[in-house]
Amino acid sequence: MRIEVTPQDLVASRFAISPLIETMHAQWVLNGVVPAGAHRRWAEAWRGAYLELERRHPALRATHLITGNRGADNVDFVAPPPAGLSVPFETELAAMRTTPVAQAHEEITRAVAGRATPEWIRELLFGPDVVDVLADAYQALWREIVSRTWPRFHTILERDVVHRAGQLATYGWAAALDDLSDRVRWDESGHIEVLLSSRSDTRRLGGRGLLFLPSVFMGTVGAYLEDAWPYALIYPARGVGAAVPDTDGGLARLIGRTRARLLTELAVPATTTHLATLLGQSLGTVGEHLAALRGAGLIAGARSGRRVFYSRTALGDALAAGSLAFPSEGTKV
Repeated sequence: MRIEVTPQDLVASRFAISPLIETMHAQWVLNGVVPAGAHRRWAEAWRGAYLELERRHPALRATHLITGNRGADNVDFVAPPPAGLSVPFETELAAMRTTPVAQAHEEITRAVAGRATPEWIRELLFGPDVVDVLADAYQALWREIVSRTWPRFHTILERDVVHRAGQLATYGWAAALDDLSDRVRWDESGHIEVLLSSRSDTRRLGGRGLLFLPSVFMGTVGAYLEDAWPYALIYPARGVGAAVPDTDGGLARLIGRTRARLLTELAVPATTTHLATLLGQSLGTVGEHLAALRGAGLIAGARSGRRVFYSRTALGDALAAGSLAFPSEGTKV
């Protein structure tokens, strides 16, 4: 599939973060619809709590028929388009609750057409209160599971957005799409090429721009291409699978566990606040470690507005990768 881009689309394109959509994605990890990948330990830790939620909210079991179906229709009303980077979950859920029941039933009809649907699920999905029943289920999933680790997830999403938005504004589409996904690339003729097995057509944005949605749970790119939504691409956020260094490894013994962890995290640029959230440490403590790494020439800071983003230098990359050539024991230097 190709997405045709005009200069007007460049101006209109934006990035957003959706806690409601990420709650839906988190459910797919917890119920095994998508591989847990880097979230294996997280999924194992919360699996029991999720099964209890399914018992109390059977609507969660019904959602597998209307969401997350590759190459098939999915409903749109459970995931209203996000308006920005810091929209609260409750605001998005309130927007979902305003969906007219007739619209919800129409979308559900398309999603379940030709699919075997247990009677109890049909009664739930085509009931007069289906919108509120589904909203209540997602609210419980957010409140009891996803919100507990949302600060870390939001930090990963936010620093990805800041990085890519800067690339887009400064260097253009090719830089912004670089490493977004091996299924997405910029064609210099003015198209975004997206490899989706179910589509081979060309879509024109027509000046509306493209909505980019990073996800911590999705391991591959997806697309919203229906008129009910802005055209949007969902893609894996950078830094989700950042390896935590072995606390007994050589890097940790050389520079300390916290500094080794910081150096690993800074494969993706981040602020002091981002890093404090990721490591669960105070701003002051993280700031002291960053100052030491910066003084050693392992990281550098670049100001963006009122914030400073730190990233590894070439020396820091080499040290983190273990590719520095140190003299062996007994060698004269």
